[in-house]
Amino acid sequence: MIYKRFLALYGGNEPTAAQILNTDTETLRAIGLSYAKCGYVHNVARFVQDNAVDDSKLYELSNEEVITMLTAIKGVGRWTVEMLLMFTMGREDVFAVDDLGIQQSMCKVYGIDTTNKKSMTKAMAEIAAQWAPYRTYACMLLWRYKDQ
Repeated sequence: MIYKRFLALYGGNEPTAAQILNTDTETLRAIGLSYAKCGYVHNVARFVQDNAVDDSKLYELSNEEVITMLTAIKGVGRWTVEMLLMFTMGREDVFAVDDLGIQQSMCKVYGIDTTNKKSMTKAMAEIAAQWAPYRTYACMLLWRYKDQ
């Protein structure tokens, strides 16, 4: 697992932004990251360092504020931030409309037409609105459904 190899570079501990910025690309490549991912990891570390971002600052923000802040970083998309909100920050009301597994499950369960992606995601969002404020749990159930 790449994450374990990443932590091993720093003695098994989560590194600081400065430590990551001091880690050269070839070292990151050696643990399995592509050149593009190495750049993205450095972009995130630089953003954290330049903007004094820490966990406490993120926890003070709404989901949309976190998404807006972090998607400004090159290489970080909405889906990535939604996964961070769900699995790292424990936010209970996140709906990952762009997740392929969620799309497949919802289209199957609710008979949503997949021929027009814009219409499909609109229908999904309308259905998911009923699940607020616990949409994260619904996503987990949809992923489980897909995996069975």
